Amino acid sequence: MSNSPQSKHDAVVDELYAEAIHWKINTGEEKIHAKRIPGTWRALKWIASLVWVPFFLVPYLRWDDRQAILFDIPHRQFHLLGVTILPQDFWMLSLLLLFFAILLAVITALAGRVWCGFFCFQTVWTDVFTWVEEKLEGPPQKRIKLDQGALNFTKLRIKVTKHAIWLVVSALTGISFVAWFIDVYQLWADIFSFNLGITAGVTILLFIGGTYGLAGYLREQTCFWLCPYARIQGVMVDNTTAVPTYDFHRGEPRGRVKKGVKDAERTTGDCVDCNQCVAVCPTGVDIRHGQQEGCITCALCIDACDAVMEKLDRPKGLIRYESLDVLNGKEERPLLKRPRVWIYSLVLLFSLAGIGYGMASLDAIEIKVIHSRQPLYVLQSDGSVQNKYVIKVLNKMTEKLDVTITASGIDGIVVVGTDEPVSARKGMVTPRTVFVRIPRENIKTESQPLTFYAEATDSSGTKLKSERISVFIGPK
Repeated sequence: MSNSPQSKHDAVVDELYAEAIHWKINTGEEKIHAKRIPGTWRALKWIASLVWVPFFLVPYLRWDDRQAILFDIPHRQFHLLGVTILPQDFWMLSLLLLFFAILLAVITALAGRVWCGFFCFQTVWTDVFTWVEEKLEGPPQKRIKLDQGALNFTKLRIKVTKHAIWLVVSALTGISFVAWFIDVYQLWADIFSFNLGITAGVTILLFIGGTYGLAGYLREQTCFWLCPYARIQGVMVDNTTAVPTYDFHRGEPRGRVKKGVKDAERTTGDCVDCNQCVAVCPTGVDIRHGQQEGCITCALCIDACDAVMEKLDRPKGLIRYESLDVLNGKEERPLLKRPRVWIYSLVLLFSLAGIGYGMASLDAIEIKVIHSRQPLYVLQSDGSVQNKYVIKVLNKMTEKLDVTITASGIDGIVVVGTDEPVSARKGMVTPRTVFVRIPRENIKTESQPLTFYAEATDSSGTKLKSERISVFIGPK
């Protein structure tokens, strides 16, 4: 009799409700110890967190004689593989930030706070910290019991080990962040030789404190009270947004499973009030109460509910990714009828087009021509008219270049001061003063366009060119 389907069913019921009393909705008064269970969304959550692996590894990649990607703030340069972007080209950074901001808005409009649930650094680091905590201290009930227990050698050993691992992860986070701004190998050398600069040292310490405090202690409270996205996401979703949703039509009225009562005889909905959806929620909210600012749409409640439904031989999907309109029986509104998504998409395309144009039009060398204002021109003894210019050569390459300056646009032009090439230092602006003389009879108007050219050859033999239009001023 003990192996009958009914007895197995009753055993599942006993197991579900044995721990249900321990799970409570988050009121901010006690620490949340979320339960971990395997499932599809848990696996996807771990896979999504791998987007942060490049944060730790990319600084170690090399390109020629330097770091492949390096934000060199002291020299005001951004090295991206073989391209060096200087402050003059940082307008592309604005478009990049705009792109990611609008992308976040698009994703939120379509599928809620997917960023928060799967990719946010706070969520990912908290997940790692709580995973370490569970490996050392055990499941939630054991962790609570350990926290409430008296201090002894076993508790001290476990706690010290846990916090030591947390600090190591926090330190690696801080060092990895700074490594995007300082050559990583030089950074490690400075750390081990105790020769780390004040700025780098303070930044690493701030990251250690921030990571350790936010992921180790504040955890879900960061999502509730510190993150502004939790406050504004309510205006970014609507009834057509698909989010983890409790199907109240199917689940209500809730009721606990009674032993010996068959499904055909029950008068309650599919929700058995086991609180497993609350137990696995990292922020401790109850998805059955509808969308709340504490819900980060991590979908772990879907795994929990599906596991329970499977044990009770009921259909999965009581909690699922769904929009409110579909849940209420309305037809799903297609993307073609959602103007907001189209507007967001157009802004995304504009940002990408701008970034693409900027990267495609980056010149390895760039010149700026400044016409002297005092005086505008000088009459020479031979009857020619002379203008003075300051040519500023910007070398965006990672090597020194010898740049030749020429000019054209007016007959009889003579350029003085360009006999020797400009020795343009890498990643810097090098000025050169030149004089342009033109026979007076060739000057047709008071102001005529004049084009300056800069040419150089890099170490690989590639010809580099740049030009800038200026004016030549003559007498009336």
